[in-house]
Amino acid sequence: MTADREPGFATLAVHAGAQPDPTTGARVTPIYQTTAYVFDDVDHAASLFGLQAFGNIYTRITNPTTAVLEERVAALEGGTAALAVASGHAAQMLIFHTMLTPGDEFVAANRLYGGSINQFNHSFKSFGWNVAWADADNPESFADAITDKTKAIFIESIANPGGSITDIAAIADIARKAGVPLIVDNTMATPYLCKPLEHGADIVVHSATKFLGGHGNSMGGVLVDGGSFDWSKGGRYPFLSEPRPEYQGMVLHETFGNFAFAIAARVLGLRDLGPAISPFNAFQIMTGIETLGLRMQKHCENAQLVAEWLDAHPAVSWVSYAGLPSSPYHALAKALMPKGAGAVFTFGVKGGYDAGVAVVSNVELFSHLANIGDTRSLIIHPASTTHRQLSDEQKVAAGAGPDVIRVSIGIEEAEDIIADLDQALSAIG
Repeated sequence: MTADREPGFATLAVHAGAQPDPTTGARVTPIYQTTAYVFDDVDHAASLFGLQAFGNIYTRITNPTTAVLEERVAALEGGTAALAVASGHAAQMLIFHTMLTPGDEFVAANRLYGGSINQFNHSFKSFGWNVAWADADNPESFADAITDKTKAIFIESIANPGGSITDIAAIADIARKAGVPLIVDNTMATPYLCKPLEHGADIVVHSATKFLGGHGNSMGGVLVDGGSFDWSKGGRYPFLSEPRPEYQGMVLHETFGNFAFAIAARVLGLRDLGPAISPFNAFQIMTGIETLGLRMQKHCENAQLVAEWLDAHPAVSWVSYAGLPSSPYHALAKALMPKGAGAVFTFGVKGGYDAGVAVVSNVELFSHLANIGDTRSLIIHPASTTHRQLSDEQKVAAGAGPDVIRVSIGIEEAEDIIADLDQALSAIG
């Protein structure tokens, strides 16, 4: 673009990070389906291994196809750099691996995807990382949960499955006062609806499996470095602030500046833990991003119509969608996400657990599966599936009580989506 004009969202979604292939002239980024790359000579190899030059060594660490995906997501989020990996869970693992050491703590919102709750409560304990839970609706509860061992705060911009909106700016202020980074899972909103870095977040994470890819065909995760956090503070983040023996004593935050976190996650996390994304999946997700704005607009339009229809249905006891004026999150959604309140929300059916199971068993257009962000409309009863491993109290706290049904509204005709829900709800009387 010209020097006096920044490219818009749709332009970045199509072009960011990509150039015609220099060898063949191919306009679409090729799938570089290779494991390794030929060095110019031994000095070139040494400079790559020593982080003295940028380039490709091994696809577990870098790949030209994946690099375009990374640059594209970083551009859309307004970050300095990104790292694409095998899944959203893998991205979360690498974020905390880069920040925490055994015995460290982080504070997380209590309204999160059930898999994240499980990962934080159980798997992370094997690393000696401990989570403290805070009320997503009460920013001050995050301040109350912070101790001298706290190294980060983790929230979702739109909570999965409940569809509630988190006050990013208020929690960012608390993180800033505590001197810890704020991590925001922006999977449900996508950068089309919300850019957490603009509201004070330091790191953004996505399950690219969902809306970024958008077609339910490829797994992936992305972390975005906001470039705003000072990792040198008090030696609290040794991966970034202390000399690294793997790289001849290099201090990463001094060498790489405002994209040091993304570099550290790559060369100290991805390199050794290995959750690399395949070039083919990176290609699929990158292609999906080209239509992200178009899809999100349609997703949100359909979700608004479906939520309004459900809100008036006699078999439905409540609808939790921030696009409804009755929602306690409506004003916050208007402020943070003026283009729409997202495509995923929950509603309660009269009849509780059994009624919820009956609805998901009788849909025809909807697909009953554990995913969101597809072009297709998706449905699930979290209490009997994704959140089944949680206690009853945890289910309710996570917005997955016995009567809760979660829907991810697709881009089909809204009238067809509503007709399918109507016939399925008739099954419970």
